[in-house]
Amino acid sequence: MRTTAIGFLFLGLACADRAPSARSGAESLAGTSWQLVQFEGGDGTVLTPDDRATYTMTFAADSAVNVRIDCNRGRGAWHATPPSGLEFGPLALTRAACPPGSLHDQIVRQWPYIRSYILKEGHLYLSLMADGGIYDFEPLTP
Repeated sequence: MRTTAIGFLFLGLACADRAPSARSGAESLAGTSWQLVQFEGGDGTVLTPDDRATYTMTFAADSAVNVRIDCNRGRGAWHATPPSGLEFGPLALTRAACPPGSLHDQIVRQWPYIRSYILKEGHLYLSLMADGGIYDFEPLTP
């Protein structure tokens, strides 16, 4: 009986310790804006945008995300799950034809496969499932 009580106490403390960080993940993204620095594929390929300011993302507190993906703008939903899970819903995007060399088509194609994030050294890293690659974003300055 004593061992069981200690086990439950330990489990309770472990869960209590994780609860604040679980909440802070979504809270730390809400209200932030980012611009794309680069994409590094699982095969080591590195792609950089011609203009970082044309690839932006803003996380709203109401779980909406506003994006600019090169020549198009859009809106969708986001959902963070503890400790570092992140998924995006479908994007409603404008349909302008972007110039050659744009990362637009790749980002839109890979959008549904983003599964996790990490905030590290002031950057937001979004990871694709199955080691497909990582998008590196820096804070968007007004």
